Amino acid sequence: MNTLASTRRRVLKRLVARSPAVVDLSMLDSVPRRLLRPLRRDGLDPVARLGATVPDPVHRLAHMFGMNIWLVSGHEEGRAVLAEQGRFSNDLRPYVGSSSGSVGGLGFTDPPEHTRLRSLLTPEFTMRRINRLAPRIEQIVDAQLDEFAAKGPNVDLVGDFAFPIPFLVICELLGLPPEDRERFRALSHARFDVSAGGTGAFGAISSSRSFLLEATRRQREAPGDGLLGRIITAVGDEVGDDEIAGLADGVFTGGYETTASMLALGSLVLLRDRRHFDLVRDDDASVDPVVEEMLRYLSVVQIAFPRFALEDLDLFGRKVRKGDVVVVALSRADRDGRIGPDLDRFDPTRPPSPHLAFGYGFHRCVGAELARLELRTAFPRLVRRFPEMRLAVDPSALRFRDQSIVYAVDSLPVHLGPDSASRSS
Repeated sequence: MNTLASTRRRVLKRLVARSPAVVDLSMLDSVPRRLLRPLRRDGLDPVARLGATVPDPVHRLAHMFGMNIWLVSGHEEGRAVLAEQGRFSNDLRPYVGSSSGSVGGLGFTDPPEHTRLRSLLTPEFTMRRINRLAPRIEQIVDAQLDEFAAKGPNVDLVGDFAFPIPFLVICELLGLPPEDRERFRALSHARFDVSAGGTGAFGAISSSRSFLLEATRRQREAPGDGLLGRIITAVGDEVGDDEIAGLADGVFTGGYETTASMLALGSLVLLRDRRHFDLVRDDDASVDPVVEEMLRYLSVVQIAFPRFALEDLDLFGRKVRKGDVVVVALSRADRDGRIGPDLDRFDPTRPPSPHLAFGYGFHRCVGAELARLELRTAFPRLVRRFPEMRLAVDPSALRFRDQSIVYAVDSLPVHLGPDSASRSS
């Protein structure tokens, strides 16, 4: 029996080595423990033992499916990989089967397809367009604060603040009507959790893309004034519904859970050190540097989209073979001691350090400025509305999502302080 199993493993290994396309990541029901190491954290900090066991900025993390998987943890090295256009591919489609549904969005495409699709989105994310959203974002934040003040004095900042705000902003941006939003919300939570392997994550992606495809087809008949309607109006029949739905899905992927996680974990950063809380509350000029330091320090998107080597290459002294996978650990690169001292500590008063929280190069997050606007709007309003807010549980009781590409906390119970309801009126 053991001999038969061993033979099967050898045959599978040879097949995979000859044809990587037979690998269907969407059918994996779990992720090997070794591959989860870059996602592990101790509270808000990447686990120290990863740095001890991976001392080199480019390190072979694993060998599976006939390919090497390389982890890049250095800032300089990570930026170089993210900026490279010719020697890596982001196209994941050969590695997922039909059961996963199509995989779209800018993060999984290469030039020239990426260039063409990004050109459709770029006009929707100019500063002029984003600033037009500012009053609506302020209304969304204030309405959410009203709502959970009415629930107080004990609320969950994750469910009552962090998730509703970016969800409503993205729905507003896309132009989804109110009747679609609750259905869309139900499809959104499993996309970045790899604890169930590929089946859970890719299944969730497929479901939400199907929803957005329906929405796109409806807007094809009657274009609205949101992103979906404006793209349809601008390009007409030149771009198909599936591509537009893929772009919308990419906007949702990049702008919902990531911003929600930043709002939740950023609130935790403020609550655990009253100096930072008071700084945001009392000093308008501090808001921008606090947000920028939060982006670097938290790096909630823990790893970048995987890159597949298109040729044999030397990667900072490592021999990467054609077909190997290269993964940049953003959370570690943003704490690389070579770009500044003491980067494991949150310090918004230090000179700003360069970070990769939004990626780098031609795959850099197209919605970066929208995310910044949401954070700069939400944090001051939160701490000024509830200046006596504090954690309602011991920090050791908090539970984090340590198998998720987007790092997050499950809940963040807080006490809003005395008379919170009366201050909201």
